[in-house]
Amino acid sequence: MNDLCAEIGYKSINHHGEELCGDHVDVVEENENSTVIVLADGLGSGVKASILSTLTSKIISTMMAAGLPIEECVATIAATLPVCSVRGVAYSTFTIIHILDNELAEIIQYDNPHVIVLRDGVNYDYPKTEMNIGGKKIYKTAVKLRDEDVFIAMSDGCPHAGLGGLYNFGWKREEIISYMETLVCGGYTAKNLSTMLVDECDKLYGHKPGDDTTACVVKIRKRVPMNLLFGPPSNRDDNDRMMSLFFSKEGKHIVCGGTTSSIAAKYLGKPLRASLSFESSDVPPIAEIEGVDLVTEGVITVNKVVEYAKDYLGENQYYEHWNFSRDGASLICRLLFEEATDINFYVGRAINPAHQNPELPITFSIKMNLVEELSACLRKMGKRIKVSYF
Repeated sequence: MNDLCAEIGYKSINHHGEELCGDHVDVVEENENSTVIVLADGLGSGVKASILSTLTSKIISTMMAAGLPIEECVATIAATLPVCSVRGVAYSTFTIIHILDNELAEIIQYDNPHVIVLRDGVNYDYPKTEMNIGGKKIYKTAVKLRDEDVFIAMSDGCPHAGLGGLYNFGWKREEIISYMETLVCGGYTAKNLSTMLVDECDKLYGHKPGDDTTACVVKIRKRVPMNLLFGPPSNRDDNDRMMSLFFSKEGKHIVCGGTTSSIAAKYLGKPLRASLSFESSDVPPIAEIEGVDLVTEGVITVNKVVEYAKDYLGENQYYEHWNFSRDGASLICRLLFEEATDINFYVGRAINPAHQNPELPITFSIKMNLVEELSACLRKMGKRIKVSYF
């Protein structure tokens, strides 16, 4: 087994004036190293398109994750969903990216814009095999995965961007490729790449999209471990054991909390140097300990990280802020969201006397809830999470 993993991110914007998106992305994990990603584009827009695309993506992803062949999946879709009575055309188009053992990607495409594959930062012209299943022309491809390969699946809202406005014939595939080649060099996450592509389409539409627009990016990368220490242990006698386990782990080390950082500094025999400059008005300053990659304040900073994590999984509106800011929460976000694939949490259950002031809105349960919320968000991002309590 190799040390690669697939990072998946997607974003959609609705047709102008519609409450629901007619595109839908479904991600199903077969096992720890195999994933089925389906992007479906329902006919038209609005409620009907949303129902059709959701059913299409759910049926295909569930069946493929169960190991059924593509022929059976398409036959089931054809038998389950209606054909438009007015136009007599397909209920929903789809793109499937099937990651197998983090070694191979199967790409199956029906009537959506063809998947763009970037390898070594430039367009990779992959071979396609044409198949006819139930009268439908379907293209199938198998690509052996390499580190830093990027797969970009789109609904037709992307190439239609600017149609009749900034561009007479829409945003051409070659132009989209050129735009994404520039971004890939920046080392952005799959989620941020998909966000930037859809945001650019939104601009070309004059912020009034003429079609539902979705981009789904799959980025192949090597596994990167990360360790985060949050709070001192409930029993002071466990200080050294907790620190020993934390610092013995491979990967970068993040320490959150004033008391926690003092214990870490004492364990390492290094001075704790606090900064007095506020990079952000709502996040306390960071500190430094030799041998620790990042030292921050505790509850307030982690609460901000959770806020950014929830947004990252949704609209991803704050990505520009935490990508370029230097406050503690933004630095943690860059390490956890962008760098890490496997994250070990070391959480102390000690009750901070400062938090017992009834004037303060911070309680022990809030601290534990933050860990649970952040862990849940990171799992949804596709990270492997392990939480150890002390």
